[in-house]
Amino acid sequence: MNYKFDEAYLKAFGNQLRKIRTAKGMSMRKLAFECDMEYSQLSKIERAVINTTISTVHALAQALGVPEKDLFDFKVKAK
Repeated sequence: MNYKFDEAYLKAFGNQLRKIRTAKGMSMRKLAFECDMEYSQLSKIERAVINTTISTVHALAQALGVPEKDLFDFKVKAK
């Protein structure tokens, strides 16, 4: 299996997630609770340590009250 881990893209996603979460005034613990996930998992997503699943993206968007596409509304910084 040729699996690509695009660190720049994951960092951009994590930054976008953090930006939306903080704009909503939601702590990481609260968002993790709302998504029924471990706080550490959410932390790893925001820090681009792990590549999350589409189901998790859906849960995050629902808990934040935003469309999934908003989580992907970012630019990836060129290397």
